[in-house]
Amino acid sequence: MPTTSITKIKTKQNNLFLRVAEGHFASTHSHSNYYIDVAAQKSRLSEAKAVAKELCSNSNYKVRIVDTILCLDGTEVIGTCLADELTKNNWMNINAHQTIYVVTPEIIGGSQILFRDNIVPMIQGKHVLILAVSVASGATVKAAVEAVKYYGGEPVGIEAIFSTESECSGYEVKSVFNPKDLQGYFSCPAHECPLCKAGKKIDALINCHGFSKL
Repeated sequence: MPTTSITKIKTKQNNLFLRVAEGHFASTHSHSNYYIDVAAQKSRLSEAKAVAKELCSNSNYKVRIVDTILCLDGTEVIGTCLADELTKNNWMNINAHQTIYVVTPEIIGGSQILFRDNIVPMIQGKHVLILAVSVASGATVKAAVEAVKYYGGEPVGIEAIFSTESECSGYEVKSVFNPKDLQGYFSCPAHECPLCKAGKKIDALINCHGFSKL
């Protein structure tokens, strides 16, 4: 890891905690004083299930139709677990006994989202829930909302493991964790970064795939 301080934050759900490191980190859109490591939540089945259960407990799915879950940032395992939760008998919601599509977008030209012709029917005319690792600057999620609308779908909400925002593109954002869980957390444009202004070097470059030490 690029820093020596690793913290685990637990929730009431078994197998669910957030791994974070403090330091000076840079992404495409912002700088932050925390690196949030969600690799295990995205890849380990027990943790993906725990994230899905936590998201379900934080959201009102009893009155919301979800036909498709659009998975950003490599959240397909979590999306599959979430779809499984929403179609269980014990939820007794309008999705019970129904199938849910779990899809991931193709990103071209750096940020443009594309759905191939064979995937479009899973978006067009469907109620689409957008699932992301995090919502900070919101750039990726905003692009996803625009793409869903462009292809004739109806966004019904945004969910994430971590979010600094309660709303994005006019839609409510539900998350497992938020800045209240991280003391002194900040995420801001590079030109506003207090660590840069203080002359502190960047520890690592980060994105949805992980980090690269400098």
